[in-house]
Amino acid sequence: MKAIVLKTFGGVENLVHQDIEKPEINENQVLIQVRAISINPVDVKVRNRKAPLAEDLAHCNPLILGWDISGEVVEVGNNVTRFRLGDEVFGMINFVGHGMAYAEYVVASAEHLALKPQNISHIEAAASAMAALTAWQAFDRYGKLRSTDKVLIHAASGGVGHFAVQIAKHVGAYVIATSSASNRDFVLKLGVDEHVDYQDVNFEQALKNIDFVLESVGGENFQKSVRVLKPFGTIVGLNSGHTNDDEISAKAKHLHACYFMAVYSNSSDIQYIASLLESGVLKPHISHVFSFDEMAKAHLQIETGRTVGKVVVTL
Repeated sequence: MKAIVLKTFGGVENLVHQDIEKPEINENQVLIQVRAISINPVDVKVRNRKAPLAEDLAHCNPLILGWDISGEVVEVGNNVTRFRLGDEVFGMINFVGHGMAYAEYVVASAEHLALKPQNISHIEAAASAMAALTAWQAFDRYGKLRSTDKVLIHAASGGVGHFAVQIAKHVGAYVIATSSASNRDFVLKLGVDEHVDYQDVNFEQALKNIDFVLESVGGENFQKSVRVLKPFGTIVGLNSGHTNDDEISAKAKHLHACYFMAVYSNSSDIQYIASLLESGVLKPHISHVFSFDEMAKAHLQIETGRTVGKVVVTL
């Protein structure tokens, strides 16, 4: 089968196309013919050896990146009852672990998949795995967003951010979102109640009495976010590298603080995302679609840090 192997950590030139053996499944797995792959910032960070996960995968041979897929079931393990041959499925495969999604076929645990809603394409489904799961788990697993909350969502035009806005509005929360001025209209169309241009406004001076912050920028933005929260509020960070000062400032306000959340593959959560997609509550925004031969271009687009919504690669 066709695959893209990471020969060594570093630049996009290390993403090498190879023909390798089609993987075999066990009794609890399915084999999927991949139709679309979503590219996430973690893909780039692992490639550059700038994510902790890279050290866990360094021994893998071949090392194949990628976790978000949508495709068709072509083989079913003996113990699998939820899926049949020909089913269209999507999910985040084996995260945190070796997903091996940059390939023509991928093995997946049945627990990491949901049926693809018929009203969306494989491109939209692949785009709605890791990023949507991150937003949902931040609001439901690591924190508990309530309909009465005022929530601040940073980088609201990005992959996680644009899903987070939609989920928070579905919950019933009052949503304040940061983005650049150029993405203001896009963010407002998602349904936010207030927009803050982070390049023009110091949000930590303009906002107060926030109940929940989804912090995806990192660095000093974490402590700035702490300042706008109510005592006993909640902050969930999506970036590693928090400091002792971050912990001290959060504890001083008695915050429920998750300094770095790790999204994980989960049956009930991916099925819930599928239900939101099917009902139209969630609508992924796809900014760029690349072919499998253009994987390097997809990585370079993510590296700009300016992607609106999602980047998807098709096979």
